Amino acid sequence: MELKDLVGVGPKTLNYLNDLGIYNMDDLVKDYPYRFEVLIKRNIDDERYYDSFVSDGVVQSIPVVSFFKGRMNRLTFRCNVQNKLVKVTIFNRAFLKNNITPGKTITIIGKYNPKTGTIIASNILLNKLENKVQIIPVYHLCKGITSKQLRNFINEGLKYYDIKNSIPDELMKKYDFISECDALKIIHNPTDEKTLKTALKTLKYEELFTYMLRVRMLKKKNEEHNKSFIKNINEEKVNNFIKSLPFELTKDQEKVTYEMLDDLKSDTKMNRLLQGDVGSGKTVVSFVLAYASSTAGYQTAMMAPTEVLAKQHYKNALDLFKNTGLKVALLTGKMKSKEKKEVYENLKNNKIDLLIGTHALISDGTEFNSLGLVITDEQHRFGVNQRLKLKNKSISPDVLMMSATPIPRTYALTIYGDTDVSSIKSMPKGRKKVITYVKKTDEVKDVLQGVYAALKNNNQAYVISPMIEENEETDYTNVNDLKHKFELAFKNYKVGMLHGKLDDEEKEKVMQEFKEGKINILISTTVIEVGVDVKNATVMVIFDADRFGLSQLHQLRGRVGRNDLQSYCYLISDKDTKRLKIMEEENDGYKISEADFKLRGQGDLFGSRQSGALTFKLSDVRRDYDLLVKVRDDVNEYMKNKDFSG
Repeated sequence: MELKDLVGVGPKTLNYLNDLGIYNMDDLVKDYPYRFEVLIKRNIDDERYYDSFVSDGVVQSIPVVSFFKGRMNRLTFRCNVQNKLVKVTIFNRAFLKNNITPGKTITIIGKYNPKTGTIIASNILLNKLENKVQIIPVYHLCKGITSKQLRNFINEGLKYYDIKNSIPDELMKKYDFISECDALKIIHNPTDEKTLKTALKTLKYEELFTYMLRVRMLKKKNEEHNKSFIKNINEEKVNNFIKSLPFELTKDQEKVTYEMLDDLKSDTKMNRLLQGDVGSGKTVVSFVLAYASSTAGYQTAMMAPTEVLAKQHYKNALDLFKNTGLKVALLTGKMKSKEKKEVYENLKNNKIDLLIGTHALISDGTEFNSLGLVITDEQHRFGVNQRLKLKNKSISPDVLMMSATPIPRTYALTIYGDTDVSSIKSMPKGRKKVITYVKKTDEVKDVLQGVYAALKNNNQAYVISPMIEENEETDYTNVNDLKHKFELAFKNYKVGMLHGKLDDEEKEKVMQEFKEGKINILISTTVIEVGVDVKNATVMVIFDADRFGLSQLHQLRGRVGRNDLQSYCYLISDKDTKRLKIMEEENDGYKISEADFKLRGQGDLFGSRQSGALTFKLSDVRRDYDLLVKVRDDVNEYMKNKDFSG
């Protein structure tokens, strides 16, 4: 059966489903809820539940819609809730107006304020709760399709969907799993927490088992068949190049460099992840490998996620290779056609040894003469297909992926099961520990004084906020307000702003001006988490720091302290300060990563799904790590017992 055969799915609806990434029946039934709302009816006089209030109510007035700040809207009406007349307000749900009519019984979810007799609703269900406890699946939606429609399509699809279990019978029995079909029906129509947990565990295990089995099969296949060119590297030249570097490699840099040089010299294709903190010197190691590859007559491609980062690598490469004869070129999407054509010609004619660029590297026009090494920087920012497309520019190149998101080795070996993992833990000489302070919002004057001290010394500061615009549903600080406040506080300094809604050209311009020192304070969202190296920036201020994971805070902090000057990081928050205190004590990204995993642990079964280095439909490598380890061991045992050759 196909999607178009479902009742209610016409050409338009089919397009909407495609927008959600649903192209066939398998996609449809495995379009899992991203969270579950567990609704428990509460007594309006029980103050324990005022912040998470759920109750039926009878609408008493016609809803009124008012607009503010352009497209934002507010819907307000009166409702009889447990014999109390309350005013209900919900934001950006004007489309509900015609469905909320006087006399109708609805369910309200939100925050209740008994002093003002108001409820700020986060959601409104257009029916009465069937039971005292009800579990509502919540799906990602797009314009043109409602949650009710999507659930109807899924349930219709489940009637015709039949699949054999991917989990071997012996493991089904061992863990008392239910069939995959039954688990799918339960997850989309949960009736109680116990059966939902069983369904979730079954489907997560199935997802992770399928993944780990593929990984192990790929690893086995790589070991047996993945032969590469034996590169006749000129070791004397490489050693002389390392000695000529304007700095001495750290022990970790040296160790991983020679580890990977051995990979290049072998007849087995290198497939390696190089991970290390921001500023630990991964790029230099990759440049040494590029140089080594060139001495054997092979070209190197280095792909970066942003134009700013690509240009930064290009500039650094020019400086580092100026006395070597190695030819470096840059290729980005914004270059003029004439410039691109010249790069294409030189690349094809072997006049380029190292090509650095963005996604432009995987365009059809990019043809290498003898590509031997592929490097992807911040590899988690690229999709599998993008990395594969670059790799396919040659028959069997060596592959190096780099990541500034440290993952504890045990986790990395599980996540990247088909990949060798190298880590740089030590920092270059002269780098000072970034001094970190956790501050409450009423201590912001101390923070401003720290920023002012840096500006007086002709240094620069980053100021981070989790939001771009004001939102009446939350009280989080936003970049627009911060820009205004910092302009008032620092009238003699230039304040810039950077966020995801700016187009690429505007982003590039702002970052370039900050790098050149034309902007003194950069107010930004987390778009600066990965990117430019501004050595003159010595202060990082993060508002609403509790909104971020520890690893992300460490990434943001890594934007400063990239020189021999003392740098500072201020984490501003009134919540979760115990967790944030770890950042005051610890500067080691690996230890912070471990703490992050432990703190977030198994997570809340009914909480929002978080994205990790791997994106599964249902599982999360952090929250479900214990299950992942169990699956890994089961897969190893299964392959061994079955003599599974792939």
